[in-house]
Amino acid sequence: MSTRPKLVGINHVALEVSDLDEALAFYGSIFDFELRGRIPGMAFIDIGDQFIALVEGRTGGPDRNRHFGLVVDDSGSVRAALKGADVEVFGRHGINFRDPSGNYVQVVEYRDIQFLKTPEVLRAMGLDGIAKSDSALGELREKGLA
Repeated sequence: MSTRPKLVGINHVALEVSDLDEALAFYGSIFDFELRGRIPGMAFIDIGDQFIALVEGRTGGPDRNRHFGLVVDDSGSVRAALKGADVEVFGRHGINFRDPSGNYVQVVEYRDIQFLKTPEVLRAMGLDGIAKSDSALGELREKGLA
């Protein structure tokens, strides 16, 4: 048995943006979210029982491979919102785009991924009727998680 601590999840991701107001407006035009709070140079977006911290100060160019993934209830709505905002979608798997700061974002549907939200969290998010796909359930069963 290992004496090292086991990773159990991600509390939050800190995402550098070049302009905080622009980033909030952009993400607010694509996704429905609650703003947890804001302090000078930072804003916190709730994602159910997790959050993203937007941190002003990005100065580098667009990300090429470094990215993060967001999970949504309806990927079709994301595609429509990105199209309406004239944001380029690229890649072959999932929905991939860059925000105005050059951050590479990948979007997948909750039903198609391995992680599980508790029934209480799903209910609080208004997602208690959402079901996992057969392939996601198979992956979870292989790991003894479903």
